Amino acid sequence: MKAKDELGRRGEQLATEYLVGRGYTILERNWRCTQGEIDVVAETAGVTVFVEVKTRSGLRYGHPFEAITVAKLARLKRLSAAWCEASGGGRRQIRIDVIAVVAPVRDPATVEHLEGIF
Repeated sequence: MKAKDELGRRGEQLATEYLVGRGYTILERNWRCTQGEIDVVAETAGVTVFVEVKTRSGLRYGHPFEAITVAKLARLKRLSAAWCEASGGGRRQIRIDVIAVVAPVRDPATVEHLEGIF
């Protein structure tokens, strides 16, 4: 496996552990459809939360949050609607969050969570 892919998997694992530690229930990881993939689908306090995880080994190329563009946000909206439809539809309260993980090779990782970017 490529180092970039390993870093991404590590970031998603750290993000999932972070969410569970804050009382979220993980519903799905790496949910895929023809339109793309949602990193994590979780639930907290009756809200279905779609989480995009961005991981970097350092800040040399910018903060992970900087990777969330208008196009990425539009894709996340489409994917969240597709997940809702695939899971039986119905009315539900939803939110889109982003988790940034900075995971240097030799130092502890940091996790930052932006709630409700949509």
